[in-house]
Amino acid sequence: MVGFVFFFIFPTPPPRPRTSGGRPAPKTSKASKTSKDDLASLAGLEAGLDALETRTAERVSLGSVLLSKLVPPLVAVVLVITVWQLAAASDLKPDYVLPGPLDVWRSIQDMWLDGTLLGYIWTSVSRGALGFVVAVAIGTPLGLLVARVKVVRAAIGPILSGLQSLPSVAWVPAAIIWFGLTDATIYAVVLLGAVPSIANGLVAGVDQIPPLYLRAGRTIGATGINGIRHVLLPAALPGYLAGLKQGWAFSWRSLMAAELIASSPDLGTGLGQLMENFRTYSDMSGVLATIILILIVGIGIDLLFFSPLERRVLRSRGLLVRG
Repeated sequence: MVGFVFFFIFPTPPPRPRTSGGRPAPKTSKASKTSKDDLASLAGLEAGLDALETRTAERVSLGSVLLSKLVPPLVAVVLVITVWQLAAASDLKPDYVLPGPLDVWRSIQDMWLDGTLLGYIWTSVSRGALGFVVAVAIGTPLGLLVARVKVVRAAIGPILSGLQSLPSVAWVPAAIIWFGLTDATIYAVVLLGAVPSIANGLVAGVDQIPPLYLRAGRTIGATGINGIRHVLLPAALPGYLAGLKQGWAFSWRSLMAAELIASSPDLGTGLGQLMENFRTYSDMSGVLATIILILIVGIGIDLLFFSPLERRVLRSRGLLVRG
């Protein structure tokens, strides 16, 4: 009777499962169950955070793209032209000092009908492109040298920063004395204006690389030229791209300054020299027309080349979602 009561109160535990060899199977501890639950919870939490951080690209209609990309700049242009026309119509200045938009448009139209407009633009664009390519070839190794060698940085780093802040037009008189009224003068001014910006942009990009990337590259054997090609330059690409963009802006500005001052029939007529010719004849409509052409070319190069390249770099790093 006592045994029956004891069995009823404290029942016999169920038999433990045995393995194929007849030995009891090992017990599953509570700690292992808890660790599995914790891992499952952490996995769920990580998946939730990834879902929160992931931006889903939605298909955008063509009308929405046009509305968001084209309408704002068009509205801004219309406002500027309207204010310009109102200022010209109110006779704030004489017509030969402040011509209206239609007068400036007629100047551009006359150059187009004469067949000279594209020639002026091509002369300046070809010079700017060639000077920029040479500046990239010089500024890239110079920037790597300054960024990676402390002695070189201490020696010429401040000089590069000073050259970047120096107005490009200051080099024109010296370049004329050195090279005369030749193409070498124009390219020298372009290089002196663009190389410091490209080099400093690459230096800034290298300085922003996490040290872990460089240590990981050395661990897998990416040293020397291979380390620069596969680790250093890709990691510094955002800063380098910003330096290239600024370098093109400086090269274009330097080119216009050189063409304005170093004008000669032997050099051909670019946009800068064209503007100086209009200034000589007191043709304000032609001067404003040339300024607008210089602005259009600068914006066009940025939209056709640098902006797509910048979007591609940002998209490859997860900073921009394809719409």
